[in-house]
Amino acid sequence: MITKTNRMNVALWIVTGLLATVLLAASAKIFVPKEKIASMGAATRWAEDFSPGALKAIGVLELLGAMGLILPAVLGIAPVLVPLAASGSVMLFTGAVITRLRRGERATIVFDLVYLAMAAFVAWGRFGRESFAARRAAVRPRR
Repeated sequence: MITKTNRMNVALWIVTGLLATVLLAASAKIFVPKEKIASMGAATRWAEDFSPGALKAIGVLELLGAMGLILPAVLGIAPVLVPLAASGSVMLFTGAVITRLRRGERATIVFDLVYLAMAAFVAWGRFGRESFAARRAAVRPRR
């Protein structure tokens, strides 16, 4: 039987997977030169405001975020890292939104706002009732 809790867990896993995919793809800036990033279109011109080192640092944070959203839960090792990674992603996308606002890039801000909402949803869900600790406690038989 599918319960409301199961649906929420499935929704959280779907959003987490999508967010991790976005972060993993975005982490390519670790290897791509700044000039190439900035020339990819209007949505990537923000890279002009950052040094190559800062872009690589952002890419590393995105890669760590992608890994932190999936690996701890899948491996069962420190699953509390999942909502922490989601919270870090919230901060990352908040910075992206602020950067777009400062540059006047209102047309390209929509995706950042969607990703920000997705990260906030995962953080909220995995810190709350659907945390892995709460799910484990619900499954564990009482003595």
